[in-house]
Amino acid sequence: MGILNHKYLKPFKNIYLLVFIVFAIWMLFFDAHSLLFHHELNNDIEELEYQKEHYKNEIAKDNKAIKDLSTEEGIERTARENYYMKKPDEDIFIIEYEDSIAKQDKDE
Repeated sequence: MGILNHKYLKPFKNIYLLVFIVFAIWMLFFDAHSLLFHHELNNDIEELEYQKEHYKNEIAKDNKAIKDLSTEEGIERTARENYYMKKPDEDIFIIEYEDSIAKQDKDE
């Protein structure tokens, strides 16, 4: 019994099947439009969609900050809360809680 007459190799004697198999392997792995390339592109699309949502949220947050700072009260509140500014006849007391103070070494 020769190797060409083996029952598992009979389908590979058909030239059309061989061409189809080579074509399928080429399209799946080696072509510019291969399945692997499309998988990488899909991953890139998902990452870009995530970044798009992140930047939309950042834009919404910035638009809210711009809206808050467009009024005189908003500017004054931001100056008082973030930069500890005050009017000439006022005193500012900063209250810090224990969990907001940085831990210091016991040696000090």
